[in-house]
Amino acid sequence: MTPELAELAAAHGVATRYENADQVEVQVDPEVVVAVLAELDVDATTPEAVRRELAAVREARESPKLPPTLVVRAGQERDLGRAARIELEDGTTRDVGTTLPADLPLGWHHVITADQRVPLAVVPDRLPPVPAAWGWMLQLYALHSDQSWGMGDFGDLATMASRSAEELGAGVLLVNPVQAISPAHPVERSPYSPSSRRFANPLYLRVTATDAYARADEATQRKIQALAPDPIGELIDYDAVWAAKRAALELLHPPQVEMDDDLRDFATFGALAEIHGNDWREWPEPLRNPGSAEVAAAREELAVRIEFHAWLQQLCHEQLDDVRRAAREAGMPVGVVHDLPVGVHPGGADTWAQRDVFAARVRVGAPPDAFNQQGQDWNLPPWRPDRLAEAGYAPFRDVVRGVLQHADGIRVDHVAGMWRLWWIPPGEPAGRGTYVHYDAEAMLGVLALEAHRAGAVVVGEDLGTVEDTVTETMHARGLLSSAVLWFQRDWDAPDKPFIRPREWDPDAMASISTHDLPTVSGWLAAEHVRVRAELGLLDRPIADEYADAAAEQAALLELVTREGIPGEDVVVALHTLLASAASRLVLTAPADVVGERRQPNLPGTVDEYPNWRIPLPVTVDGFFADPRVRAAVAPLAAARPLR
Repeated sequence: MTPELAELAAAHGVATRYENADQVEVQVDPEVVVAVLAELDVDATTPEAVRRELAAVREARESPKLPPTLVVRAGQERDLGRAARIELEDGTTRDVGTTLPADLPLGWHHVITADQRVPLAVVPDRLPPVPAAWGWMLQLYALHSDQSWGMGDFGDLATMASRSAEELGAGVLLVNPVQAISPAHPVERSPYSPSSRRFANPLYLRVTATDAYARADEATQRKIQALAPDPIGELIDYDAVWAAKRAALELLHPPQVEMDDDLRDFATFGALAEIHGNDWREWPEPLRNPGSAEVAAAREELAVRIEFHAWLQQLCHEQLDDVRRAAREAGMPVGVVHDLPVGVHPGGADTWAQRDVFAARVRVGAPPDAFNQQGQDWNLPPWRPDRLAEAGYAPFRDVVRGVLQHADGIRVDHVAGMWRLWWIPPGEPAGRGTYVHYDAEAMLGVLALEAHRAGAVVVGEDLGTVEDTVTETMHARGLLSSAVLWFQRDWDAPDKPFIRPREWDPDAMASISTHDLPTVSGWLAAEHVRVRAELGLLDRPIADEYADAAAEQAALLELVTREGIPGEDVVVALHTLLASAASRLVLTAPADVVGERRQPNLPGTVDEYPNWRIPLPVTVDGFFADPRVRAAVAPLAAARPLR
């Protein structure tokens, strides 16, 4: 790679080298760097083009202009280099000379100079401490009850919140992403590939809990009840659930819904998707642009369906508020924490309405590591860091604000993405990508400001190939990191022993496993080895994988013994071990305490494995009556009693 190409790449935040999971430096293929730069509208295809682009970069560095957005921490001054006034969020203005003063209030403001108007976010330096608690990490779709239709719903979630606190002493619920799907068949199953991160998923609505159902006449109610799908089977049928709920909701009479521009765009996408399919990239050309005359005409023609999709969002808001209220009234000190996925479906509502902010042809993923030896391709388009800054970080702010509107906390999946994301350029496999860097100070600041305003806790999922600065900075800003038992090992020691939980990071949310890793029963049976071998996902002989799994199991059970924990019931023993963690929050999964072997999601697969379709083997009522549940969580409740 030439020095000029390396300089150009660095100027645009594109990595030319990185450390892999084994802390070995990897040089990025120059062809990959050139391809990624192209997705940022930077031409690096020839030496002449590189020199021309470099000249533009150097000229911009000499410009006296302010950056497109300013994010500063409360209490800090900032030299502006020119006279300016501040237009505060409340509409008042202040002349500040050439320096941003340290006493500006938290909030979204603007800096106004003679030739610029720049968004200014004044953000908290640190979030307040998180109370200690234990709780559940839930896959909501996996729950089911006599009242839910074929999969878990917001009503089941409210029941889990109240009964977990009142009967078991839980203080927190972490919920899989409940962001919006596209409304046509086939329904997207992965909660980590939503159509929009700004809106909620009507698939989780409990139809019979709506005011419209309560107001309906008996004949309509009977018709709706008759639409309920068959009881839950071996796997969840998302298409059957959505078909039934949509038909039921269409029998009710929605009120008029007030729509801002964002909701109108989202609802318009839903109405068009019902006709033309879930992926706008396959729609007729004129409809691919939300600002076209054809879309304007469609808004008139489809006004009733647009109103319907806006109404579904209103229902989601009401039922999500009910969930949050149930947790608070039951006395949960933390409450309901919603998971924020890394991105959105490439053909979904967000990329349709906000396409200029996305690098549409790029897929986000992760480089190869021990668990995913061929790398990961999540098929999610990333935000362009330059366009995000030019938009005043409003797209990111709106996503966070939308989640926290109905939550007591937010878990940011792959939080390292606020520092850098693994971009896979068009035509390349998952392992042939590189990192593109973001302004982490700005991203963290926006996140902290919105969390502060909502009174919410923030957890960052910092597992996998993550730079040390990610975890260190999160802790300095009051965000919790993640600690997973399977990964808590001294990787520098020859035998890689497990670390005693009492030595884990206190500023963390700890768990035994995650949705992308084996369940406890699956881990004990080496199910993760068997399944990956059958699907051809191993790069090593299966005998070596089984040997490693057996050695890992022996090492962990040895730690259980050293800690003086009885080992007759391994599930209870591992939960007792987790209970001793120094971490503020400790979470376990319902699947772990009822003996489910199958993990919720197997990275690297789509239809080869039943990702996101595995229900719990018991109903919600059966779960709370199961003696295995109470035995497993008893040490957690004893270590972190609900006050």
